[in-house]
Amino acid sequence: MATSLAILSVPDGILGTVSTLGHCLFHTAIGTCAIAWSAEGVVALQLPEGDDASTVARIRRPGGDKLAPPPFVSDTIDGIRRVLAGADDDLQWIPLDLAGTTDFDREVYTATRAIGPGKTRSYGEVAAIVGAPGAAQAVGQSLGRNPIPLIVPCHRVLAADHSLHGFSAYGGVMTKRELLRLEHAPGFDDPTLF
Repeated sequence: MATSLAILSVPDGILGTVSTLGHCLFHTAIGTCAIAWSAEGVVALQLPEGDDASTVARIRRPGGDKLAPPPFVSDTIDGIRRVLAGADDDLQWIPLDLAGTTDFDREVYTATRAIGPGKTRSYGEVAAIVGAPGAAQAVGQSLGRNPIPLIVPCHRVLAADHSLHGFSAYGGVMTKRELLRLEHAPGFDDPTLF
């Protein structure tokens, strides 16, 4: 499938200084996503919005130049497409560039990235993993700033009662539920009547 390109227009400094080289839109089973990268790795991923222009507008890092994706980004796009079509892949092989994020956010993203497909943790459990017991709310805020959803699988972090609260992607908790369903997470992969 061909990758379509678009220029991103996002103000500098949204999440700090980062050297973004390129970006593109790409089509998946759930809609059109956007990705931005640096020489170090992926700096941003945007899940589908209502339309392509909204997806481009919501990506969280400066867009860089309009470029064809380098091999590691093409491989990343292929991996994301497979996962969004229901394949089992933790995407931990994808290089990330988290420059411009705080130390706490990087720790939260590392702990969250270690949660495998079909598994979940609570915000409190992630807080304990990063050595900040009682900081569940801070973990939630950190994940709300996550510039690389799906690859840093913030959808796998739930409230203590296993309920879905807050998801900044288009569709909110319905999108979170759909991602968990695709991964066959217990309690979310039940068949529907329709």
